[in-house]
Amino acid sequence: MQWAETLLIVSIMLIAVLGPSIVISVLGYAVIKALSRNPSAASKIFMGMVIMLIFVEAISIIAILVIFQLFGK
Repeated sequence: MQWAETLLIVSIMLIAVLGPSIVISVLGYAVIKALSRNPSAASKIFMGMVIMLIFVEAISIIAILVIFQLFGK
């Protein structure tokens, strides 16, 4: 029974880390594409990117903390 709980924890942590990683990669692609179209708007694009990265990382950290709280012993 112990291995089933461990497998559940590992799979939930994988989803909690993989989701924000995908968002960060899509955001990076979109920023590079936007900068190639309009390089003069770099400051506005950069500020939006930084804010999005802060929110994505916060969601990832909160998800991992919730997992530790649920499955902590």
